[in-house]
Amino acid sequence: MEIKLRPYQLSDVDDFMEWACNDQVIRTSRLRYYTSREDALDYLKEAAIPHPWYRAICLEDRPIGFICVKPGSNNERCRGQMSYALGSKYWNKGITTVAVKLVISSVFEEFPNMERLEGFVDVENKASQRVMEKVGFQKEGVLRKYVIVHGKTIDVIMYSFLKTDQTN
Repeated sequence: MEIKLRPYQLSDVDDFMEWACNDQVIRTSRLRYYTSREDALDYLKEAAIPHPWYRAICLEDRPIGFICVKPGSNNERCRGQMSYALGSKYWNKGITTVAVKLVISSVFEEFPNMERLEGFVDVENKASQRVMEKVGFQKEGVLRKYVIVHGKTIDVIMYSFLKTDQTN
């Protein structure tokens, strides 16, 4: 089972819709439901492809999820925010853990000013909490009523990984 990260392409739209339109994925992420192939193509064209660091999580070169890092700018250029989602039929197989490790192995080189990578996890998403902790992110605390997801304000756990946390 070979896991790789690569930029999304428009030709990935059908694979994207297969995992991203799954009710379980929508319920546990901030993604919205894509109502048509054209809707998903617009998302890839306008959001995913131009994003500075939005990657397909690929199994045998087929996208089964995404992982992205939003680099900070100006006085916040020392940090980035990571988010991810994976097709539900691939959950609990260690794939997201591998993807996050791949991010850590490259993102600090690609963004030399970045010293800190942050991740925000729903307090109810135990699997994602385990991913962050297995990879070496430090739990910093709970941010209460921090973000609205699908119409509901939720608490999130803030995790961080510093450039200096890497082991060579």
